[in-house]
This record gives sequence, structure tokens and C-alpha cells, in this order.
Amino acid sequence: MSRKLRVGVIFGGKSGEHEVSILSAKSVIENLNPLLYEILPIGITKEGMWHTGIGAYTALGTEPPKQLLQQTNHSGSESMITFGPAPTLTSATAEAIDVVIPVLHGPYGEDGTVQGLFELLNIPYVGAGVLASAVGMDKAMMKAVFAQAGLPQCKYVTFLRSRFDKSPEILLDEIEETLGYPCFVKPANMGSSVGISKAKDRTSLKAAIQNAAKYDRKLIVEEAVDAREIEVAVLGNDEPRTSVPGEIISSSEFYDYNAKYNDGKSTLMIPADLTQEQTETVRHMAKIAFQAIDGSGLSRVDFFLERKSGKFLINEINTFPGFTIYSMYPKLWEATGIPYDKLLDELIRLALERHQEKNQMGE
Repeated sequence: MSRKLRVGVIFGGKSGEHEVSILSAKSVIENLNPLLYEILPIGITKEGMWHTGIGAYTALGTEPPKQLLQQTNHSGSESMITFGPAPTLTSATAEAIDVVIPVLHGPYGEDGTVQGLFELLNIPYVGAGVLASAVGMDKAMMKAVFAQAGLPQCKYVTFLRSRFDKSPEILLDEIEETLGYPCFVKPANMGSSVGISKAKDRTSLKAAIQNAAKYDRKLIVEEAVDAREIEVAVLGNDEPRTSVPGEIISSSEFYDYNAKYNDGKSTLMIPADLTQEQTETVRHMAKIAFQAIDGSGLSRVDFFLERKSGKFLINEINTFPGFTIYSMYPKLWEATGIPYDKLLDELIRLALERHQEKNQMGE
């Protein structure tokens, strides 16, 4: 019998989605098959300290799952990897893990930074590579890539915070002329609706820009469209598969952070109420978006379905979406025929496949 794969599950992190990452990681750890995998939890505090094993949960102020307590009672499991303020780049570190699942959302986890670390260590990891992760996190770059791929989008304006600081009124005039009201203001490099506001006039637009500027130096303002929110999950490497589409029915005016994670009133409709033609169209567009950024492993692609025109507009791609058992990504695959635990098996297989291919190219 072959030995179990040693799976490093990294969670927490320095982004504003720290708590969501912990919830996702708990679901992942509780659903990894203990007959196939030895789990090595790696928690990153908000200050950037790395901790392993049960100590990871203690440092992050949360209780370890019972499954983990049972697995880590044997000698040595807590010390298989040593991390300090930053991970130690040694061959022993790399040898301690067969594959990493970086359950990290937002900056310092979903943006290519930690993926670069895994590349340096030559460790297989689940999800997008450095380039795809960086493009998927930076909404301005993402939109440029989507435009090049011929994917329709809503109108938008992107600019640096320094431009707003130097000539705010000129910029506000430009936004009003190009987009009008209402419009949405977003930091370019944040996820899960952090720092996003809806502006309905010049005063609220200025306040929204000031709020978004707290999170990033690059900002985006988008036109508001009267639309349904449709999402498609993608799974694979060079030949990705797409799930049935789902629909978000938000509990608030738009699907902000509170509507996603706090009030529990938003509804996920799976599958979405679409015609067969609409379903085929949006799944095809999701595949194009995934391949346009050179995605791998997994992504969730979000769309607007305009009520008036009936046309799809791509909103964004998430290269490591929420992964709790209640999150849209795993629920979409469950509805498509892949349950949560088997989805994890497939993501690990895809990570190992991609890693092996890269290493063969270097031979």
C-alpha cells in the first residue's frame, strides 16, 4: 500500500478575508479523505506569522477540527515543517509536503505572491500559477485581458489614487461623463467585495473613491447595470470543464461583503433559471475567461445577465473562490455531479499533473 500524500493546507493570511479563509480551510480539512491524505495545517496570522499543526489553530484563535486532533496525536506531526516570520526555504521544508492547498483569499495569497514561493520551493500546489493569480486579482489587468479575448464587459474607468489626490474634480467630471450614475467603485486588488461602494451622486462618488483608496493605489469605477448575477465554476488545467450555472439573489442592494458572509439572507439558485442557449453561452464564456488568464486548477467566473438586452457581461474571475461547504464553487460542482470530497481529490490530482508537466519541460 502506498503511503498517504502529505497535504499542506495553508489558511488565514494578511488580507481582509482572513476569517473567510479560516472557514474555507476548516471545510477543506474536514473533507479530505483521511485514508488518502496526511493533513499538515499551516496558519498565517494577520501579522504574517506562520504556524503549523494544532498550533496553527491556537495562534489563529480557533478550535482544530476533531479529525485533525485525532491525526496529530502521533509523534512528529507538529514538527514536520518549521515556519517562522516567513517560511524557511530549505530542502527539508519542500520534502515535508507533497502538495499544498493554499486556501487563501485576497492579497498575499490569491495574487501570485505565495504561488511564487511554491515555485521557488518546487512544491506542487492547487490552483492558478503566478501569472494567472496576479491577473485574476488585479481587476484592471483582468479587464484588459478579457477585452483582448473578446469578452463583453460593462463600461469602466481605472486610475491611480495619486491622480485622484492631485486633481479630484477633473477625475470626477470624467467619470460622470463616461459612466454616469449609479456606479460602483472598487479597489483593483481586493476580493469579496471589500472596499466596494455604490455611488449615486458626486458626493457619494467622492466618498466611495476615498474609501476604496484605503485598500489599494489602483481603483476602478464601473457603470451599474440592471442585471442578474450568474456564476460558473471551472475545473481543470489545459482542458477545463465548466459547471452548471448558479445565480446569486442578494439580500442587499448589491452583493457586498455583508450580504456574502454575515447576514445569511442571500440565496444561491443552483442551477440558475436559464434557457439551454443561455446556459451553453455562459459556460463557454467562463471557459474562455479561464483560458485567457492561463488559469489552472479552479476558478469561479462571475457574470451579469442584463435584464433588458438578455446579454451576458463578464464581471470577474476568482482564482481561489470561497471554499466552505456552503460556498458557491463547491455547490456548483455538487450540482454538476462532483461532491465536495471528490472535488478536493480532483484538485490535488490536477496540481500534481501540472507540477509534473512543468518539471518534465525543465529536463
